[in-house]
Amino acid sequence: MDSTHSPKLTFNDVRPIGAGLNRPESVQVLGDGRLAVSHRGRGVSFVTPDGEVSTRGPEPALASGEEMIPNGIAPQPDGSFLIANIGEGGGIWKLSADGELTPYLMEVDGVFLAAANFVMTDEKGRCFITVSTVSRPRFAAYTDTVRDGLVIIKDEHGARILADDICFSNECRLTPDGSGLMVSETFSRTITQFDLGPSGLSNRRTFAAFGRGDFPDGIRFDREGYLWVTCIVSNRLWRITPDRQKTLVLEDCDASWVDTVETALSEGRMGREHFYEAGNSRLGNIASIDFSANGETAYLGSLCGHSIISIPTRQGSR
Repeated sequence: MDSTHSPKLTFNDVRPIGAGLNRPESVQVLGDGRLAVSHRGRGVSFVTPDGEVSTRGPEPALASGEEMIPNGIAPQPDGSFLIANIGEGGGIWKLSADGELTPYLMEVDGVFLAAANFVMTDEKGRCFITVSTVSRPRFAAYTDTVRDGLVIIKDEHGARILADDICFSNECRLTPDGSGLMVSETFSRTITQFDLGPSGLSNRRTFAAFGRGDFPDGIRFDREGYLWVTCIVSNRLWRITPDRQKTLVLEDCDASWVDTVETALSEGRMGREHFYEAGNSRLGNIASIDFSANGETAYLGSLCGHSIISIPTRQGSR
């Protein structure tokens, strides 16, 4: 790949946007140039290009007393958002334009969506959802030996499970031509590709595999059809060509912290604390990505940062 097109960036290329964000795991670029990001405990925060932050959602979010932990968020045409709640209350919720929070989808095929990770909608009005695991608590699935994550579709025919054997299913994305679905399997360290047809998912294969320290989380295609992958723990950002060639675009990795996490994983004692610390990395466990309208800037969400990270995607935009 042409290195002038996809530069290897350093932390000097990173620019924070906004401040005081609370677990901004998912980032979405809105049509008016603002960023929408998930906000722990309430719903969605909005960040203007000059860094001004506002938050939408009731406080506390859930009358039940359970904590709302928005993970993936999906803006809707009416100004509302769908929210994947990875907190113990689980489920997919709808946050209206005036801040009302109501259940959207809590159960599919008799399965409670306890660890709802991600939600997106496409131009056909279909809703795609991932549930990391049906194990409770969810950190029981922090291993490559548990494969009980779900991929769900909700369309005009209703909601149904498309796959139930994913190794901690994280973000999913339709391929640029709409004929397939990519799924980030965090603990098998793979991006899995399926064909998507009227009968569901088929022809499962590995699109990309990752090594030590890399736990793929958020994924998104750019306008040229390249898949970008954020990896928690290692704090690496990869860009993958359609023919599966990987380029490391950005990293701020703490090798000793990677050793700590990998040891915990190998000894079967990995817990949520290993995702909510990043060692000496300054990227805060990057977990999602979106692009500006012109494609020249990428925005990164994170698990434990307090700002959105902005980086150039081309040398000419530095």
